Amino acid sequence: MTADQLGLFVATLSVAILSPGPGVIAVSQGAFALGRTRALAYGWGLAIGASVWCLFALLGLTALFRVAPWTLVLLKMLGGAYLIWIGAKMWRHAADPLPEASAGRGMGIWSGMALNLSNPKPALFYSAVLLSIFPAALSPADKGAIFAVALSVELFFYTALASLMALPLLRRRYYAAKFWIDRGAGAAIALLGLSLVLRP
Repeated sequence: MTADQLGLFVATLSVAILSPGPGVIAVSQGAFALGRTRALAYGWGLAIGASVWCLFALLGLTALFRVAPWTLVLLKMLGGAYLIWIGAKMWRHAADPLPEASAGRGMGIWSGMALNLSNPKPALFYSAVLLSIFPAALSPADKGAIFAVALSVELFFYTALASLMALPLLRRRYYAAKFWIDRGAGAAIALLGLSLVLRP
């Protein structure tokens, strides 16, 4: 493994993380509603959940999908159902008053991990990127370094996102349009889950 390969991995991962997905939507909505402190824990859970997929890919998840394709189908079905449930919950609670910051409504590390672990797309992404950038034979030290880099990039991104979306100006705008923002976020997450279930 070379420094150039690692740099390309960081660049590719950064671009991929910037594309809106269920994690980005959820942590943004959480930062708007509950502020930076609560959203940070959730964002860190999202980061850990995504990087777990990197670890699985490094340990041969792609080979499992190739040998037993039904495992990928099952993972997509379960993950899609979970995302639809999260989206429906956000839609239903759009008209609710804002919760107290201490309530958090499930905005913790474990729920963040669950959201990203419910979406197998990061597994497929990491598998494809690792196969295309790095040599087939990686030492345990190389795999450890790749995982550490992936976790660092994910943590940096979600920390920055939670901090930015909790800025007073953005939060005031959220308060003014909470119902429609929550409905839009819920619909977007549910549609992502539906596409996961329906797409071959």
